[in-house]
This record gives sequence, structure tokens and C-alpha cells, in this order.
Amino acid sequence: MFNVLLVDPNDYSLQQTTNLIERLDINVNVAAHTTQFDHVTSFIELQSFSLIVININGYNTSGLILCKKIRCKSRIPIILIGGKNDFQIARKALTYQINDYLPAPLREGAFKSSLLAIKQTLTNNYLFEADELSQSLLHNKKEKHSASIIDTVKKYVQDDLHQNITLKKISSMLHFNCAYLGQKFRLHENMSFNEYLLQQRMEKAKFLLKKTDMKIYEIANEVGYREIDWFYKKFKQYTGLSSNEYRKKYEFSPAN
Repeated sequence: MFNVLLVDPNDYSLQQTTNLIERLDINVNVAAHTTQFDHVTSFIELQSFSLIVININGYNTSGLILCKKIRCKSRIPIILIGGKNDFQIARKALTYQINDYLPAPLREGAFKSSLLAIKQTLTNNYLFEADELSQSLLHNKKEKHSASIIDTVKKYVQDDLHQNITLKKISSMLHFNCAYLGQKFRLHENMSFNEYLLQQRMEKAKFLLKKTDMKIYEIANEVGYREIDWFYKKFKQYTGLSSNEYRKKYEFSPAN
């Protein structure tokens, strides 16, 4: 509902404006009204409004002070109603970012157009913000989903490091396109799946060389290499040392 707060020191014109809004039949509701300028800030603190309509005809200075007070608290749209020759006042009111200035006596067509224009602007802003929020939530949901899938891939690598692991095999198991999953993995981990797999195999091999007395061929098997020469080559490329040199450097002992 498009709720309006009417502010008018004159009881008669306040009622006239209320009747006019009801007669326009454009789904605008006069949610509250007051004849006291001093009460307006309390109203907007206690209740949510879509628009404030203020009749400042004969109360120019007080009306402008009110606009300034409102702007210190809220960006709510404001329509000012003033006298026929009050355009200097209207120009000054623009510094408080009023949305429209309508001379008195209030013309039905001009008032209706002003109300509809503000309603449309607020609706567009709401739809834009809702779309932004929806896109943000969707993005976050996708990010969480992607993170969950990548964590699943990484767990599979950790659990089956001794096996022949390929991204194609994991993609099939998870019902994902292999190229798509590879792109997701690279974006999430800042490295390709094969780079990650090599890293995990070599780090585990380093640990086993330092902390166990396993034979090098046993370590190679444990990290997924069936050909010992291939393990030697990959390990030296990764560490700059042969597996024997690496073990000697850290001088394995059961106490390590």
C-alpha cells in the first residue's frame, strides 16, 4: 500500500486534500494527517510512509524548516503545496530535494500526475533493489554450491590418493561436465585440478619420507604412482631433490 502522511495547518484544506486523494482512486492511502509541523518527525519515526504531502501555503518559512528536518532523518519523497507566486520558495525547497511543487489551489490533474510519478519511481526502485537482492542471494547460493562441490572433489582426492584419480572419473561420479568442473575448480582453488592432485601427492610423499621408514617404492604406490621412475621424476621436479636426497636431508628416525 502507498501510504501518505498529509501535513496542513489548515483543517479545511487538509480535508479537501484527503477527499481529493480518495476521489482519485489510484490506490493511495492517507495513513495519517496532522496540522502541526512539529509533529511530523515523530510521525515518520513511528510509522512507515511512502510520501509526505505538505501544504506550506502561508507558512513558507516554517514549511522549509520542516523540509530540512525531514531530510535530516529520511529520504522519503515530499510534495509541497504552496501559493501561486511562491516559486522562489519552491526553488529554495529544491535544496532539500523535494520531489514536486504544486501551487494552490490544488489542481486534480496535476496532483494525480505527481502522485503517479512518485509511485512509479518508488515501484521501479523497489523492483531494482529486489532484483539486486535476488541476484546477490542467487550468487551466494551458487558460490556455496560451488564450494560444496569443490570440497567433495578435494575429499575424494584425499581419500583415494593411492588410486588412479582423474577429473573425468570424478566428474562422472558427481554427474558434472568435466570441463565445467575443471573451470570451477580452477576459479575456487586458483590452480588446476591436476596441479592440485600433484601437490597433494608430493606433499604426502614428503611427509612419508620424513616421518616413516617406508621404502620409496611403497611411498610411490601410496601416493598413486605405479611406475617408480615416473614418481622419481615428478618428485624431483616438485622439490628440486631426489627422494633419497630428501630423506637424507631430513634424516628420518622413528622419533621424528
